[in-house]
Amino acid sequence: MRRLATLAAAASLMLAAPIARAADAGCPEGGINYGVIPYDSSASFRPLYRRIGEIIGAALGCPVNVRVGSSYTATIEAMRAHKLDAAEFGPLSYVLAHEVAKAEAVATYADREGKPDTYTASIVTWPGSGVTTLKAVEGRTFAYSDPASTSGHLFPAYGLSKAGIDPDRGIKPVYAGSHTASFEALRNHKVQAGELNSPEISSATAAGIYQASDFVVLWTSDPIPQDPITVRGDLGEPLKTRLAQVLAHLDLSAVPAKERAVIGLKGDGLVPQTDAAYDGIRDLVSVLHLDLKKMNE
Repeated sequence: MRRLATLAAAASLMLAAPIARAADAGCPEGGINYGVIPYDSSASFRPLYRRIGEIIGAALGCPVNVRVGSSYTATIEAMRAHKLDAAEFGPLSYVLAHEVAKAEAVATYADREGKPDTYTASIVTWPGSGVTTLKAVEGRTFAYSDPASTSGHLFPAYGLSKAGIDPDRGIKPVYAGSHTASFEALRNHKVQAGELNSPEISSATAAGIYQASDFVVLWTSDPIPQDPITVRGDLGEPLKTRLAQVLAHLDLSAVPAKERAVIGLKGDGLVPQTDAAYDGIRDLVSVLHLDLKKMNE
């Protein structure tokens, strides 16, 4: 946290000149509003995103206000109401935000080779839970994170369906609210099984609270495209183009690797991404007959 504070102080100096030229840069009054879905609830999550907001602001020449939503759907609704100019969504919440809030994917997190990164979802239990196979999850308490979460709902639901389990009625679902909350429910044996994604494992490992021996992996997904970073489609020009360019080439290497691990970032920043990268998510929504509109109610 001391390192974050030092970096933030340095960033404030870096931001002084660009913010002074905000009018020349075409910045909206009050600055850019950047939304983030609340997929992590660890203590380091919000400070890290404030730091990322400062880096975006320095590159753009505009002040950036980071807004962490109270839920995934709250962030979607904020963009639909024009309260957000840009946002990070999960793949599933992006598919919905693209449909109802004009979100357009422009960037995503880079892997170690500088290419668009991926992550995985899993269904896990804990030693002594009485669950030893995926099929044995049927009828048990199960932690999802959020209804609009990709790795916290969509993919675990698919994994359960492939095992012949109704992902809604064949288990006793608990929506924990974030991946961190799902992890804690599993770690403290509040549920018998649940979702655990690879970025949460990375975050919990960085916090010193993850031990692989505490969990039994029952199912793991194929690679999932990392979170899209988006701009609002009806944002005025030339700001929209400039913001998209900054986000698609954002350098986050100044953030220490241990702190980047909180969000599962393997590379040095953001790289360009397109809407088509999330067509596989749309296909899975169709396979599971999910009603995206109901997720946003």
